Amino acid sequence: MDVTYEGTRRELTTDKGVLRYHEAGDPDAPPLLLLHGSGPGVTGWRNFRGNLGAFAEHHRCLVLEFPGFGVSDAWEGMPVLNAGKAVNLFMNELGIDSAAMIGNSMGGVVGVNLAIRKPERVRKLVTIGGVGGNLFSPSPSEGLTLLQEFADDPDRDKLVRWLRAMVFDKSLVTDDLIAERWEAAIDPDALATGRAMYGSAAFEMQQQFMAAADTPPYWAMMHKVACPTLLTWGRDDRVSPPDMALAPMRLIPDAQLHVFPRCGHWVMIEAKAAFEATVLAFLA
Repeated sequence: MDVTYEGTRRELTTDKGVLRYHEAGDPDAPPLLLLHGSGPGVTGWRNFRGNLGAFAEHHRCLVLEFPGFGVSDAWEGMPVLNAGKAVNLFMNELGIDSAAMIGNSMGGVVGVNLAIRKPERVRKLVTIGGVGGNLFSPSPSEGLTLLQEFADDPDRDKLVRWLRAMVFDKSLVTDDLIAERWEAAIDPDALATGRAMYGSAAFEMQQQFMAAADTPPYWAMMHKVACPTLLTWGRDDRVSPPDMALAPMRLIPDAQLHVFPRCGHWVMIEAKAAFEATVLAFLA
């Protein structure tokens, strides 16, 4: 099976621009959408390239690149909302009525919101950190504070500090990873998306909006998630600390939580084999 970058790369032309994605596995197998997170230099390929071979043995894997992160064409509007719209459009264009989904961090938030608003779309859901609210830990967390500092004034040193906060094992932050992430992080679309999501001004506006809003935050509506849900978390996550898992674990009716020791925010990378085994058993 070809799970290389070139061998899996695809393009889908839509009336909103080109959506780019990676596809691997039997086209007749159950579909599995892999939804990436946010942060400097992120792409769906970089989040999930190490897991694609394992999941493609059992599923038709589709790694969608969200608009605004430097791979798919950018859309106007809020990146998280655009990501949810892109998933809907993507599924419509490919004729996929429903699918299992794995969402890393922001991708998990996208998956949860889809499960709340369009439950027929999400057959099963796996989240990797990021979902819920800070119940006991400070907000913004250490990792998000470092991300905010990078968004306000990007430079290579800030990128390295943020990358080191993403993992338990600092040896994973190699020179190659830093170079790869830096090259992608300075893409104009990616910089604009980062400022819109994490810049100090954007964060302050979000806080003011939430304080004045009459609607509850998305995570307070998680009792509406009807599909079986697996919450995965790194015990040493400094971006979305494990206390965030308590609300979704309690509110989602059919939720289970798996916490991986000696692991940070990138569970699918840092606890690769255990994560894959846990997710494949859940999806089966």
